[in-house]
Amino acid sequence: MTVQRFLITGGCGFIGSNLIRRAAAVGLSGHLTVLDNETMGTPADLPSNVVAYERGDVRDFPTVRRLSEGCDAIIHLAGHTRVLESIDDPVSDFEINVRGTLNVLMAARDAGVPHVVLASTGGALFGSETAPIHEGMLPQPLSPYGASKLAMEGYAHAFSSSYGFRTTALRFTNVYGPYSRLKGSAVAHFFRQILARQPITVYGDGSQVRDFVYVGDLCDGILQSLGASASGVYHLGSGHPTSITSLLEHIRRVVGPDWPFEVRYAPWRTGEVIRTFTTIEKAADTFGYRPAVTLETGLPLTWRWFLDQ
Repeated sequence: MTVQRFLITGGCGFIGSNLIRRAAAVGLSGHLTVLDNETMGTPADLPSNVVAYERGDVRDFPTVRRLSEGCDAIIHLAGHTRVLESIDDPVSDFEINVRGTLNVLMAARDAGVPHVVLASTGGALFGSETAPIHEGMLPQPLSPYGASKLAMEGYAHAFSSSYGFRTTALRFTNVYGPYSRLKGSAVAHFFRQILARQPITVYGDGSQVRDFVYVGDLCDGILQSLGASASGVYHLGSGHPTSITSLLEHIRRVVGPDWPFEVRYAPWRTGEVIRTFTTIEKAADTFGYRPAVTLETGLPLTWRWFLDQ
């Protein structure tokens, strides 16, 4: 990897804290600057080899601009990620995901940063389209969150075309793994409920399908895209569909008889996609993305981390 210095927005969060550890493992420690508003993590979640940290928000352009100076790349992870909250408050979702991204892109343009990698989403962009989803499909978001991520991708493409720097939008599927204690997605939420000895609520009948990818594999994909100077849109997931019912069966085996749990069912929720998983061939062909951690391996690693907390 030729990158010498880069800025990570949202670096204290679930993916950011894992990415920084992964970056250190491939020799990038000592070259990182983290910007985070500490809503989804704190500097205590980061390893000690982060050379620069600043508490701040991507909606504050002067701060983003200052921290972008001299960077070889920006990895933009900061964002609002919850579908239902975006339905309740689409303005805040827009301000964080769209205006915040616009600030990052303008800062990259002004500071001469040659490459910006952005965290996007897969399922929320495509609504009820037939799975598997892929990069050639027409996005049709069902929620303000999906719309804000689509707008983010649009601005990234426009800035790349207008100002001549590379942008890479990585569409994440459902990511799970260590350091996800504040994450609202299925695996983290289910583990928190089990540890609290509370029933698990499934909205719908459990037949809904997701693509669960281990955070270590996802972080490898981010770094691979950065090292390859990839441009455009790429899906990062496991490439395999898993129903919520099947996920719960995996989880029941992982937690064992010492942690029994009850599953309750509630009506479907507005704005949620019923069935989504992704193809990963484009990322595999372009920068060698090949996730290796299965649910059988990743869920025990994640559960052990939750138990340790």
